[in-house]
Amino acid sequence: MNILTVNLVLSTLIFWIAAKLYLLPRITELEPRAILLPILLLHAMRHLGLMFLAPGGVFPGIPAQFAYPAAFGDLLAAVLALVAIPAVAMRARYAKLLVWIFNIVGTLDLLNAIFLATFYNAAPYMGPAYWIPAFWVPALLVTHYLTFIVLSRPWPAAAQG
Repeated sequence: MNILTVNLVLSTLIFWIAAKLYLLPRITELEPRAILLPILLLHAMRHLGLMFLAPGGVFPGIPAQFAYPAAFGDLLAAVLALVAIPAVAMRARYAKLLVWIFNIVGTLDLLNAIFLATFYNAAPYMGPAYWIPAFWVPALLVTHYLTFIVLSRPWPAAAQG
């Protein structure tokens, strides 16, 4: 049994339960901006995925086929989140488009990283970066799902993308 997979699944379940208890019952009451700004700020921290390339951040021997796509995919998602933040904060007409781009790219990055980590057996080499897939990725997965829910709903006229 891969302990990292167990950690990822159970942490995702816990974040999903928290979302189900605290956010989903109110999602129709809140404007998209109120939900998305905290999510985008969280994802703006995905530059921390560069830790997969940092000496001391992972154990020697981490498969490059996992480390490079995961690190740079996270960096791209962080940049896209940062670009979307001011648009969402200002309720810009193009905000919804930017959030769609961020959410699709960010979700695909996480799914790709999970696949590559599994395929190339990266778990034994995670070292100090172990917390990223065990804690951080589950939070990101659940918030991407919540973002898709927000994107699928009508936005106020001033915020139409």
